[in-house]
Amino acid sequence: MLDGPSPAPRRRVAAALVLPVAVVLTACGAGAPQTAPPSGVDGLVIPTPSPDPADFVAGVDNPWFPLAPGSEWTYESSDRSTVVVTVSGTTSVAGVEATAVDTVERTGRGRVVEQSTAWFAQDRGGNVWHLGDEGVWAAGEAGAQAGLAMPATPRVGDGFAQESAPGIAEDESRVLAIDARRTTPYDAFDALVQVEDGTPLEPGVTTEAFYARGIGLVLEEGTTSDLELVDFTSG
Repeated sequence: MLDGPSPAPRRRVAAALVLPVAVVLTACGAGAPQTAPPSGVDGLVIPTPSPDPADFVAGVDNPWFPLAPGSEWTYESSDRSTVVVTVSGTTSVAGVEATAVDTVERTGRGRVVEQSTAWFAQDRGGNVWHLGDEGVWAAGEAGAQAGLAMPATPRVGDGFAQESAPGIAEDESRVLAIDARRTTPYDAFDALVQVEDGTPLEPGVTTEAFYARGIGLVLEEGTTSDLELVDFTSG
């Protein structure tokens, strides 16, 4: 997370072309069109300006973005730095109980070069929302809005705002595949959700992130360096 894990480290630039959210209609015989059950990100308001606490549940158990308390991910970068991501507790953001995810990045010699805490919450539909980064932005403050970190059911082609704090954090994501295969020092994976991340604040810079069921982020492929999962402990 770069902001969290399944989370990814903060230095990651996030995501992609934002596609419009639409309501899907289907015809049933000769009858009037009926609204199909929501699929992918259909029916979601992304970013959302005022999350309703009643729409959220305690904890985050989305299979692609699980944040069980005490979970820890360790990543190694091709530039020899190490990133450790930990689920540390909960806090209230815009009235919503959010899960706090701490990220610490160290050089090959152990010097801390970056520390951050990101906030996530899951709605009743299983979608995970990014509510802010401590000391940087928070949903409901200064025009910032909650972005979508991971849909309940990722669908190829879906695009969404991952962060929405004008001029500060404007990461966007697009789902490229749900059957990607990759190998990291931790394990070999298939059926990965592959997401392209980017931001209009850094045009032309993109990262591809890969998420495994039950673990979360296992690999990030960037233009200058890669980040691979080397260890994982579930809380």
